[in-house]
Amino acid sequence: MGGPESVVMSGPAAAGWAGARREELRGRLVALGFDEVRFTTWAGPGPTGLRDWLEAGMQADMAWMERTREKRLDPGLVLPGVRTIILLGVNYWPGGPAQKTTPPDSFLPGSGPRWARYALHRDYHDTIKPGLAAAGRVLEELGGAMPEDYRYYVDTGPVQERGLAARAGLGFLGKNGMLISRRHGNWLFLATILTRLEIEPDQPLRKKPLPRAAAEPAGLLCGKCTRCLTACPTAAIPRPGVVDARRCISYHTIENKGVIPRELRAGIGDRVYGCDVCLEVCPWNRFARAARSVLLEATPAIAQLGLCELLELTPERFAEIFRGTAIKRVKRAGLLRNACVVAGNSGDRSLLPQLVKLAEASVPMVRAHAVWAVRKLAGEARAIALLQKSREAESEPAVLEEYTAPLA
Repeated sequence: MGGPESVVMSGPAAAGWAGARREELRGRLVALGFDEVRFTTWAGPGPTGLRDWLEAGMQADMAWMERTREKRLDPGLVLPGVRTIILLGVNYWPGGPAQKTTPPDSFLPGSGPRWARYALHRDYHDTIKPGLAAAGRVLEELGGAMPEDYRYYVDTGPVQERGLAARAGLGFLGKNGMLISRRHGNWLFLATILTRLEIEPDQPLRKKPLPRAAAEPAGLLCGKCTRCLTACPTAAIPRPGVVDARRCISYHTIENKGVIPRELRAGIGDRVYGCDVCLEVCPWNRFARAARSVLLEATPAIAQLGLCELLELTPERFAEIFRGTAIKRVKRAGLLRNACVVAGNSGDRSLLPQLVKLAEASVPMVRAHAVWAVRKLAGEARAIALLQKSREAESEPAVLEEYTAPLA
């Protein structure tokens, strides 16, 4: 992403971009497919909210966030001499009226499993990256930058995109911890370019300046609304702007590589990959417009998959359906685990044959959740008979626990 580190450059690129020159750059980047282009100045390490969040353990087992903490707090450690951070937004709202959000722990009969909207595309990391590479070439063409004078990331680098985007006025930090745009609601992919170019910054939405060490406030334009806090199925937002990954459905269905805590499984409802609840309920979504999709590629067939089909996924079928999508990250075992939880919440006893078979799967994590789902759907008496063979062969402590642990 850009070239190796170098000294801070001098010459025309360091002279500063303002006025018409800055707007020409903005227009060129919008033409590449970015729906939002904003600029902010980097003046050195600032807020320490991330450090407090990590010290509270709210990152769960995402150890990579701790390993990159200092870089996240100071982009100058990522690109020495950084002067400007370009914040880019790509709208992924599919269009049409905003969906009505169902009760948090509900399961819609016959509706099939639900996927986070962002996942219903080819992996956005892959499709947006060429746009960032093209943006780098624009910086070279218009500003004389060299490849070593910038770095770009699509939601993967050690950068606090949301806080920087709020500082640049791309949106504001919502009480759900997400960046909320007045034009796009909650439906933006964020990307960043760190550069040594000096570009006049855009202004944030807040009216009063903040001390450099102060964090962008959560809920700036939320008013008294607390829909996201109360709608979260697993109470993962303990206070405005703070998400506790240890209780978050998105974390447990994507990042968690092990067993999902039993007390959270009912709250997962029919969400087989990710969760949009705290985004869906936001009133700002009424301003969202259909995406241009210049840098995105929809995969609508995924949304048509039934739960039975997911429970019967073979390795070959998993590779065929999810190749090139973000969903591939959880691997087949992770998706089967999630599907077992959704099946257990569904009330659909016709899924018992698939679940009983998965109780004998090769991966202990899958077996554990399949056992839970069978017990929940069949009732204890019938489950004993259905699971007799698998229990006799089981030796994994975490799986054996699922045969006797309280379901709730």
